[in-house]
Amino acid sequence: MRVVITGGTGLIGRALSHDLAADGHKAIVLSRSPGRAPAMPDGVRVVEWDARTGAGWAELADGADAIVNLAGASLRRRWTPRSKQLIRDSRMHAGHAVVDAVRRVDRKPRLVVQASGTGAYGPRGDQVVTETTGFPDTFLGRTAAQWEASTAPVEEQGVRRAIIRSGVVLSRESGALPLLALPYRLFVGGPLGSGEQWLPWIHMEDEVRAIRFLIELETAVGPFNLSAPRPVTNAEFGRTLARVLGRPAFFRVPAFAVRLVLGEMSTVVLDGQRAIPRRLLDLGFRFHFPGAESALHDLL
Repeated sequence: MRVVITGGTGLIGRALSHDLAADGHKAIVLSRSPGRAPAMPDGVRVVEWDARTGAGWAELADGADAIVNLAGASLRRRWTPRSKQLIRDSRMHAGHAVVDAVRRVDRKPRLVVQASGTGAYGPRGDQVVTETTGFPDTFLGRTAAQWEASTAPVEEQGVRRAIIRSGVVLSRESGALPLLALPYRLFVGGPLGSGEQWLPWIHMEDEVRAIRFLIELETAVGPFNLSAPRPVTNAEFGRTLARVLGRPAFFRVPAFAVRLVLGEMSTVVLDGQRAIPRRLLDLGFRFHFPGAESALHDLL
């Protein structure tokens, strides 16, 4: 199997490419600066692209089993007008580059996997969120809708397309978990804001397994929530994290303090979604880590 991964030097891309290479598949990571890319697993090829067009890499899409489009600027920055534009533009340009590459080749790739996130559903309280839930008219909602639509034209060329709306991906290497765990390790952990907001999370192993599952299942099309079937509230996640680490969990961080530090980006941690991976489960996917406690024990 040959899989091309845009944004492949990021957390999910590295894990996916490692998993593919370990199984003897060809993983090709696209990077704007291959010389400065972090160390990649053995057997993973890194190729330069401009993140805007198919120039210089379109031949890699010729007959590929999948293109996994993960490229986009990180949300973990203060949301100024300039950074919002960067977040939007980086996603749209990468999507257009994938479409351009597919148009240039005679043998179309079998599949395009388009990244997105459960945060796009916006604050939903206790409402159960599935793939049929719409996006609100917010920055994240609008950006995700445009990002998902950016690769839609490949369907007109007969290419299957699956959209992965990932929750908070938990990895021992980097990403959200080390940041979430740090206050608990320092004995000052506790809920953020009210703690009642839901946290859609997924173990990195299940994130990669779910992407592989969608690549290999020919009938998988459309949006899929990539989040564990047992979401938890922020407070419950914190208590579980504290229990696994053997630390207390009573230093609540007021919502106003989070907003003061993060600005508009505070919505990512203060407003949650009770997201359920209904379509994945309906297709027969089984999670190795359906519950937070088993996931945290494995990772920590």
